[in-house]
Amino acid sequence: MKITDEMLNHIAHLARLEFIGEEKQEIKQDMEKIINFMDALNSIDTSGVEPLIFMSDEVNVLREDVTDETISKNEALKNAPKKDSDYIRIPKVLNK
Repeated sequence: MKITDEMLNHIAHLARLEFIGEEKQEIKQDMEKIINFMDALNSIDTSGVEPLIFMSDEVNVLREDVTDETISKNEALKNAPKKDSDYIRIPKVLNK
């Protein structure tokens, strides 16, 4: 499939992109390579291949949930730039 300037301009408009000069030619060549690659994939016979739903046969492989105290509250407060009794003070994030 040949990518035309009109097609490229339309795609660029939809993606809110702007290609100027040499960039336009490079992106056209890249898009043509992608389309040619997809055409090559479409030519492969996949009639006997089941669709792939999961990447692995493993189901719900989870690690044991073990709690462990890595740092104490006092150590965390000691390293805080600002603190208020038992809490770390941070700047306001949301303004009303």
